[in-house]
Amino acid sequence: MKHRNLMALAATGIITATAFSLNGAPGKAAQGSDGVAALIAEVPGVAAGSLNTEVDKLFSEGEFAETRALLIMRGGEIVVERYAPGYDRNTRFISWSMAKSVTAVLIGLMVADGRLALDAPAPVADWQRPGDPRGAITLRHLLQMSSGLQHTESGDPPYDSDEVRMLFLDGRDDMAAYATSQPLEAEPGSKFEYSTNTSVILSDIITRQLTGSKDPEVRRQAMLDYMRGRLLEPLGITSMVPEFDAAGTMIGGSIIQANARDWGRFGEFLRNKGSIAGNQFLPRGWVDFMLTSSPNDPAYGGHIWLNKPRPAGRGKILYPDLLPGDVFACQGHLGQYVIVSPSQRLTLVRLGKTQDDVQAPVKAQIGKIAALFPKG
Repeated sequence: MKHRNLMALAATGIITATAFSLNGAPGKAAQGSDGVAALIAEVPGVAAGSLNTEVDKLFSEGEFAETRALLIMRGGEIVVERYAPGYDRNTRFISWSMAKSVTAVLIGLMVADGRLALDAPAPVADWQRPGDPRGAITLRHLLQMSSGLQHTESGDPPYDSDEVRMLFLDGRDDMAAYATSQPLEAEPGSKFEYSTNTSVILSDIITRQLTGSKDPEVRRQAMLDYMRGRLLEPLGITSMVPEFDAAGTMIGGSIIQANARDWGRFGEFLRNKGSIAGNQFLPRGWVDFMLTSSPNDPAYGGHIWLNKPRPAGRGKILYPDLLPGDVFACQGHLGQYVIVSPSQRLTLVRLGKTQDDVQAPVKAQIGKIAALFPKG
């Protein structure tokens, strides 16, 4: 695939060539209030002054701290790119739960290859023993966070959380074993329960389709080879690095590192329904599945958040009263976002470190910036 040179900003090293055919839109280097240069491009239908002002707020006003990177693409062109002091285009940022959507894409590739089936019993050996009710769990249930497994994402105190126990305590050496060993608390398919443990189960399922080895290094390499060959290299993603536990299972629910532009490429890939320059690398039907509301929460699809109202008692995730209904997002702890709006031809990436209990202003400001862009 031909690489195209993008406009460069020498002051920050912003924008180099990309295999995803992203072009830099006509623009200029703007000076932020923190003295750091930023790319703010001219976008038809968007007031440049308003865009620059609202972007600057994310980096300069205390209620939006700590924003470390912002990248906006419109129609495949980078129109905004800015980094806080100490960060740049080469900095890898942790995904936290944005990793879940990467895992869902890898599952989709496995389904397309005929190695897995969406509505067949999930291939977890312990669940297939006679009389085990977990044998009814399918990949669809896992992807839609409706497995029925007893997974508590947030605990009080924190060590009561199955996520914390799996990642940092008694489950950390073999995360998939910990996650799959939990009993059912509900009938599979009947209850929405957001769960990082579920994504690790999916990572383990992928790995076991690639190798029968229990050697951690063999397992790591098998997943890396598949991920690079089927996803990262076709998209021109060069910075993405997944992390693995001691058993060689990718931590596919929370720990994948990549720079801002590569997170943007991933969002663009989904915006374009799994195609790159007219070549279909992931079946459109799989992206459609990911972006279809799950039965137990309209705002959640297949390991990705949707811009839909939620049932009573559940907090609003995106912007159903502000942005178009086709908006979807990968979202992670401490304010990691890849927000995609197909009808606006928009992909917005915000990366940083904002505690969850003070994140509302940041989320609102991101929505305000996205709303500056017209449809079409």
